[in-house]
Amino acid sequence: MPVESGSSASSRQAKQKRKSHSLSIRRTNSTEQERTGLQREMLEGQDSKLPLSLRSNLLDLFGQIEREFENLYIENIELRREIETLNDRLTAEGQTIDGGDLTKGALKAKASHSTSQLSQKLKTTYKASTSKIVSSFKATTSRAVCQLVKEYVGHRDGIWDLSVTRIQPMVLGTASADHSAMLWSIETGKCLLKYLGHAGSVNSIKFHPTEQMALTASGDQTAHIWRYTVQLPTPQPVADITQTPCDDDIDFSDKDEADGDGDGPNECPSIRVSSTTLRSHQGVVIAADWLVGGKQVVTASWDRAANLYDVETSELVHSLTGHDQELTHCCTHPTQRLVVTSSRDTTFRLWDFRDPSIHSVNVFQGHTDTVTSAVFTVGDNVVSGSDDRTVKVWDLKNMRSPIATIRTDSAVNRISVSVNQRIIALPHDNRQVRLFDMSGVRLARLPRSNRQGHRRMVCCSAWCEDNSSCNLFSCGFDRQAIGWNINIPALLQEK
Repeated sequence: MPVESGSSASSRQAKQKRKSHSLSIRRTNSTEQERTGLQREMLEGQDSKLPLSLRSNLLDLFGQIEREFENLYIENIELRREIETLNDRLTAEGQTIDGGDLTKGALKAKASHSTSQLSQKLKTTYKASTSKIVSSFKATTSRAVCQLVKEYVGHRDGIWDLSVTRIQPMVLGTASADHSAMLWSIETGKCLLKYLGHAGSVNSIKFHPTEQMALTASGDQTAHIWRYTVQLPTPQPVADITQTPCDDDIDFSDKDEADGDGDGPNECPSIRVSSTTLRSHQGVVIAADWLVGGKQVVTASWDRAANLYDVETSELVHSLTGHDQELTHCCTHPTQRLVVTSSRDTTFRLWDFRDPSIHSVNVFQGHTDTVTSAVFTVGDNVVSGSDDRTVKVWDLKNMRSPIATIRTDSAVNRISVSVNQRIIALPHDNRQVRLFDMSGVRLARLPRSNRQGHRRMVCCSAWCEDNSSCNLFSCGFDRQAIGWNINIPALLQEK
């Protein structure tokens, strides 16, 4: 009986509240009409460039919005009151139940709550301890040392590509959007020679395997072959730079330092005429490379074709067509007559010229966005990088699926692979350069702070195995190239 009387009382209260709710809405509507009339009279007396009809429509719309909010607010208050009434009724009903049972239920609920809190605390403690274990393990094994050795500054615009000569004297070459290519002394950072023969951005530079010749590709729809002669300056003592572990805890800075235009390298001789000019593309020539032996070169263009030329005669030998969109890169095998081309059509193609009578081609669709570069290794592998933020390692003997996939947090540009250590250097759009082994295990990240490293997109990387001071170079759109000394422990490479 007490329960029934309580429910009937609550129902009467609910009816009374609904009546008061309807009355309050009526009062609100009436007062709203009065308020709207007063506001209209006030608006008529104010100066405004809006027509009176437009102002009246706006006022009506805002009034409707305000009434909707008021109605929702009133309903919210009524719902809260009903919830409180239901809670009071449940409390009254609970008092009729045996106190012992109620105490048992309360104790049970309290125990369950305590158990869940304890379980959550254990999970949090376990995750924290596991993270500490992993971090300590990583700290003891990933002691790769990355030291910035030299900065090469002199270009007036971003640097797209760089390369190192394969013969003595060993120099660094850079290709820039300022329409020039430069040769640098690796030890001193001094410019030795500037090539000014192109009428457009210089997008690529590669050196002949046995002679002092350079191959450059340009936005002027040509590729140039030019000879150079340089004399290395006397090396000067290098200032002691503290070795920086390649670690994730470097304090990065987004501060973009001022880019001074500068006057370029002092007393740097220049060449303005090429030995050979290769013309046949109908678009930007984005990359070029020497085939093994140095008697032929291959070029990649935005006209969706790659061309094979004879160096001595400058004649077009083959036009490699098949890509659906612009090409982004081309690379040749160091010991075999193989060419790999990359494209914006998300594919890269392997061209085989080992048999003069048969020129086979294989298409590989391993990426979901532009393939920015694909390069050969000394063995039977191809490594491809893409704007889809992945790098994939392929086996030439079985190219159906990659043998390793590296996933990153930024688009990957022109990658390079160390010949001796088999380490992949990944230049990123986010100004980082990361190092991975051929199995996809990350080894290091080059330090970048407000004092050292790149300040803008890193476009390319290149290894130099025969130099003791700098064995890795990178360049970017901060108009500079950087020489690094990378020391990867043998134990880390074996892992």
